[in-house]
Amino acid sequence: MIAFIEGKVVEKNHGELIISAGGVGFSLMCSNATIAAAPDGDKIWRCYTYMNVREDAMELFGFATKQEREMFRRLTSVTGVGAKTALGLLSALPLRDLSIAIVTGDVNALSRAPGIGKKTAQRIVLELKDKVEQQDVSLPRGGEPAPAAIPTGGIQREAQAALQALGYTSAEAARAVNLVRDQADTVDRLILAAIRQMSSL
Repeated sequence: MIAFIEGKVVEKNHGELIISAGGVGFSLMCSNATIAAAPDGDKIWRCYTYMNVREDAMELFGFATKQEREMFRRLTSVTGVGAKTALGLLSALPLRDLSIAIVTGDVNALSRAPGIGKKTAQRIVLELKDKVEQQDVSLPRGGEPAPAAIPTGGIQREAQAALQALGYTSAEAARAVNLVRDQADTVDRLILAAIRQMSSL
């Protein structure tokens, strides 16, 4: 398993990066977000990778962040979602928006991605909703400073951390949780209420 490749980006093509590392040019299939994040010029850049081995091919996928790679792995674990379809989803929706769509069951948002019909979108929500809530949403990203202005109470604290894991700032998360704290009695419901609150602003 190749965990990452560290080198210079020598080419940016549609859906592909070519990275030169150790005298070898690696072709990586990437989302639009990863291609946009890749630097130009002589800067050394680390790209996280996932190798997909099939009977007729070996494909190397690249990701700007570990979070994007983990979402890719979860998407490909869903019945009927292949590697290229998962990459299409990551290109169609920013990672935070994709996470929110899964958490809130927004089938219409997921269906905008190429190759994703309503049935596949429903399957993605069904199979990943709990995984995203429990593993991505309820835990802050590793290495980040402790969030500021965390509301009192365990449920509110967990909800704010979850919103920050989705990409909201600590101030945005704290404000939203405080506004809806009386509308829910579980972490999951409080998260959804806070997301709806911020979406309506």
